Amino acid sequence: MPAQPEHVFDQATNVAQLDAWLPDALHVDVEDPPAVTVHEDGSGEDMPALLRSAPDQMRMEWGTRERGSYTGWLQVAGIGSGASEVTVHLSFFEGGHDPGEQAVYEALEGSLRRLEDQVRMRSDPTAG
Repeated sequence: MPAQPEHVFDQATNVAQLDAWLPDALHVDVEDPPAVTVHEDGSGEDMPALLRSAPDQMRMEWGTRERGSYTGWLQVAGIGSGASEVTVHLSFFEGGHDPGEQAVYEALEGSLRRLEDQVRMRSDPTAG
């Protein structure tokens, strides 16, 4: 992404802006951090989850609270010349939560593209 890693991390972890870049079918309601509820449009299900960020490591972690069926993390790293790399790792422990490789790939591609758009809009007032 064409921005400093701190800026990318700040945008990715801004809980008020999560719905702007997460997959379209997921919505996060921040209750009492780190407690959140994730609503999935496809199933209509609300899932208790946790969302934590570690600014000193530029890492955000999340996962389901009660059943431990899903976890993930996002890591931001600088790659020089004012650019950053974002790595996302997802783990599905219950088949019902795993949408399949192709769906995950498409959702990640779209999410990272929207995150990059958000970063670009925040760092370049003439963008968008």
